[in-house]
Amino acid sequence: MSIAFTFPGQGSQAVGMGKVLADTYAEARAVFEEVDAALGQKLSDVMWNGPDTDLTLTANAQPALMAVSLATMRVLEARGLDLAASVSFVAGHSLGEYSALAAAGSLDIGTAARLLRVRGDAMQNAVPVGQGAMAALLGLDFDAAREVAEEAAQGEICQAANDNAPGQVVVSGHVGAVERAIEIAKAKGARRAVLLPVSAPFHCALMSPAADAMAEALAEAEIRSPKVPLVANVLARPITDAAEIRNRLVEQVTGTVRWRESVTWLTENGVDTFVEVGTGKVLTGMVKRIAKDASGIAVNAPEDIDALIEKLNG
Repeated sequence: MSIAFTFPGQGSQAVGMGKVLADTYAEARAVFEEVDAALGQKLSDVMWNGPDTDLTLTANAQPALMAVSLATMRVLEARGLDLAASVSFVAGHSLGEYSALAAAGSLDIGTAARLLRVRGDAMQNAVPVGQGAMAALLGLDFDAAREVAEEAAQGEICQAANDNAPGQVVVSGHVGAVERAIEIAKAKGARRAVLLPVSAPFHCALMSPAADAMAEALAEAEIRSPKVPLVANVLARPITDAAEIRNRLVEQVTGTVRWRESVTWLTENGVDTFVEVGTGKVLTGMVKRIAKDASGIAVNAPEDIDALIEKLNG
């Protein structure tokens, strides 16, 4: 069994996430307290009690999702998990790369939380509300979706932002261009093409101001080589050098999340088991569509933790 640990991105958040972990395990509680202290905010209260409108704010959702992933990791480690001995690679979807890096010892939890707060604020503020949009194009492969985006641009920005799974690509850019992409995609045979309920056009050139802000923030952050190689979103291949990690995290703000290619690379290099650490099962669902022979496990509750530890010890 060769294992990759994966870490979810924005959209997986839900009010109440992490509460059972905090109530059950001291190690999990300590992570939420550390994140609260790093941000100077009782983020855990927003996570557990809402309202949903506050949790879904980009600046809150990003560190909150990381906190749940790392709380789960700390419990797994307390139960005997040795990441370097048991796991071949880590990978995260968009903000999940920060969770992956913190899990692999490349970033401290407090540093990851502060970076994600900067990232969330910068991404939200990069484009005035109402000027950007994202849309899911279902039933078109990546090359076809990229052609749709290029045709729809017409002097504006429209790019393939997320290559999530076969036939599941997200485009991002100016609202008019994204609306044109929806109509073009339908005309080209997309099964479905719909606007997404997001607050900003992530992973496209409109995020350049956010990339600049992250370059500045990451330049000040301590980043170490991870204990386990990170398969980077923008490369779909593993990296371990701290300086390269810094650069790729900046590129990731405007670059395509190459998730389908990342999972494919992992399976081609021996990974047969994907463990999603944190909230929800979004990545587990994507893995099933990309790598039908691989096993996908979502770990976000005490019984999931027990089952994974038993599997690793077996």
